Amino acid sequence: MIKARGLARTFTTKRGAVEAVRGVDLDVAPGEIVGFLGPNGAGKSTTLRMLTTLLRPTAGTASVAGHDLRADPAGVRRRIGYVAQGGGTDPGVPVGEELDLQARLYGVRDAPGRIAELCARLELEGLERRAPGTLSGGQRRRLDIALGLVHRPALVFLDEPTTGLDPQSRGNLWEHIRRLRGQDGSTVFLTTHYLDEADALCDRILIIDHGRIVAAGTPAELKRRVSGDVITLALGHGGADKARAALEVLPEVREVALTGDDVRLSVRDGDRALTPLIRALDAAGVELTALSLARPTLDDVFLTVTGRSLRDAA
Repeated sequence: MIKARGLARTFTTKRGAVEAVRGVDLDVAPGEIVGFLGPNGAGKSTTLRMLTTLLRPTAGTASVAGHDLRADPAGVRRRIGYVAQGGGTDPGVPVGEELDLQARLYGVRDAPGRIAELCARLELEGLERRAPGTLSGGQRRRLDIALGLVHRPALVFLDEPTTGLDPQSRGNLWEHIRRLRGQDGSTVFLTTHYLDEADALCDRILIIDHGRIVAAGTPAELKRRVSGDVITLALGHGGADKARAALEVLPEVREVALTGDDVRLSVRDGDRALTPLIRALDAAGVELTALSLARPTLDDVFLTVTGRSLRDAA
C-alpha cells in the first residue's frame, strides 16, 4: 500500500539547507495498521506531509495506494483519506452539510446513503443538524474521521487522532480505528504520542529520528530486540551466589545482577526462559521463594533508539 525508497526533503533557510528527512525507506502492506513514532523535529510530520501529497519530496520515490507520489499526486489523493491533527471542520457549519460537501467534492454517487452509514458507525446519528463547535471532543474527532472516510479510501492517514481526548473517548475511538480494517479492509497509517495507543492498535511500528527510520517491527519484536525481558527471583537466604553461577551460563540469559537475596536477570524471551531457569535452580539446590516477569515498554524502546523518552519528546 505504501512503498518509499530514499524519500527525502531539504528546506532552504537563511542559515542554509536543513535536511528534515534524510532518505526514508518504508513499506506498508494492505490491511496493516502501522504506527509512526518520533520526537519533535525528527521528520515525522514532514514524512507524513510528503506521503499525503501536501509537500513535494526533494529526492526519492514512493508509491502510495497504487499511484506514484511524484507523477500522479491527484491519483494518490483520490485513494487516501487524511485526518489531520487539528481537524478540518468549520465550527459553524452543520455536521450533515460538512459531510455532504466532502462527498460531493469526491464525487460520491450514493452520498446520502454513505453519510447515513458513517453516522451510524461513528455514533453521529442525530447530530446532523448540530454545528461542530457544539460537539464534545470525542464527537468532533469522530466527525473528522467520517470526513476522511466518506469516499471509501483504501488507505487512511490518522495524525494523532486521540490527542486531547479523555480516556473513555480515547478507548471508544480505538474501537472505531480497529473497525476501519475489520469492516472496510482499510490500511491505516497512524501517528501518535501515546505509547499505549501504539501498543494496542498497531501491527507494526516505525520509529523515525534525525530524518531516518531507526527501528521497525511489531511492538513485541521491538521490545525483545532492544530491551529484552526482566525476571526477578527471590531466593532463600544465601542462595544468590549459587543461583548466579547456575544461571549465567544459560544461553537465554543476557545479564545477571544480585541485590541481597534477589537475582535480577535480563533474558531474550521471558516466557521461554522460565522453564530452563527453574530447572537450573533446582539442579543447583537453590530455594526459589518468588518469581516475577516484567516486559519492557515501548518507551524503553524509544529511549534506547533515540536517547529520549517519547513522553518527554511529546
